[in-house]
Amino acid sequence: MSGYGLTVGTLILLAGRLGDIYGYKRLFLIGNLWFALSSLLAGFTIFIPIQTSTYRHSRYAIFLLARLLQGIGPALMIPNGVALLGATYVPGPRKAMLFAIFGAMAPASAIISPAITSLFALLWWPYAFWAFAVVLVGVAFAGLYVIPDPLSREERSEENIGIGQNHQGFLNLCAELDALGALTGISGLVFISVALNQGSLAGWQNIYVSVILVVGILLCAAFVLVEKRARKPLIPLDALSMGIGFVLAAVGCGWGCFGIYIFYIWKFYEVLRGASPLLATAWHSPIFVSGIAAALTTGFIIHRVGPAVVMALALLSFTVGITLIATAPISQSYWLQTFFCNVIITWGMDLSFPAATLMLSDLVALEHQGIAASLVTTVINYSGSLALGVAGAVELHANGGKRTTEDILRGYRGAWYLGIGLGATGFLISLLFICRLSRPLRVEA
Repeated sequence: MSGYGLTVGTLILLAGRLGDIYGYKRLFLIGNLWFALSSLLAGFTIFIPIQTSTYRHSRYAIFLLARLLQGIGPALMIPNGVALLGATYVPGPRKAMLFAIFGAMAPASAIISPAITSLFALLWWPYAFWAFAVVLVGVAFAGLYVIPDPLSREERSEENIGIGQNHQGFLNLCAELDALGALTGISGLVFISVALNQGSLAGWQNIYVSVILVVGILLCAAFVLVEKRARKPLIPLDALSMGIGFVLAAVGCGWGCFGIYIFYIWKFYEVLRGASPLLATAWHSPIFVSGIAAALTTGFIIHRVGPAVVMALALLSFTVGITLIATAPISQSYWLQTFFCNVIITWGMDLSFPAATLMLSDLVALEHQGIAASLVTTVINYSGSLALGVAGAVELHANGGKRTTEDILRGYRGAWYLGIGLGATGFLISLLFICRLSRPLRVEA
């Protein structure tokens, strides 16, 4: 789970830059095809021996590799899909509603996908990955004709001529892509996430875990130095401000909370309450209706109450929702805390993304607008991966070796309590941001 989110979160900024240079539609379609091929690989791991003479978990290792490769697909699709929507529609209520509907696709797919894959799994689990690959290939080919290209043919040909002139030579291309910044930044984030996840599995007493963490921190420091000197930085540091830091911190806390919730609630359904995948999907289905309602509500209210207030409501939803499931007994009726947890926490998802995107859009200059959505999406995906790694360590220390059902529940609750802390911290940050915004307004009045 963390590996997939890791590749999505760390590659989004670079994928957005590639879309700026080579075209949003082209990169979006390539992302679909890459996602399809890596999904095929995930399914074909069933034919790999469980263990070989030299390695005990060979099938799992290749499946994990396939999951990491899968993350590259949505990393290409998300920023370029958002850019396609942004470039196709003019600013206004219709565009705001469109982005709200885009946000509603997350809870919709979170129910449709488990339901379909659970049905395939009744036959043979690789069918789920292979069917997904077929759908992705169909989307890519349909997209060639259905998805509009923001640029006309004449503009595209002129752009290609410009690219050919500007990118003569490998060094110029690397400068356009900020290859050194991408290398240091992506490597640093990967090393830090791997260290936190591996520390929860292998234990922090292993020296290599600490070494990986230190190397990751040093690479992130090198990324900052590279970005200060880069000709076209992935993240223009001069565009960042205290306000942007507030927004990204709140988003990171909220989606870290959500990443912990979504992983452990499915384990709670199936391991502790004994639900089948289909029954667990049915229990999770309220997020479908609640998510669509939240997305549409966001489209209506965000221009009336302001994105800062919407962000505070999102963090409150994350915190209240995970608190309900963290305190739910195993034998309790689903229709009490678990049902209301799913209904409430979904509002956090669909309130936070458009709010954060609009807030960053207001905080950065016109020439840096493209960085807003990419930064938000990067933080959303990476924070979930990072928080899940820490939550795994908390679970292992809290579950007492998983000897009894109570031990398992104690481990899950330990992870959820971490999520409560993240959600509450994000809520306080969002309140501080509202107070910070209100001060200039009072002075002006």
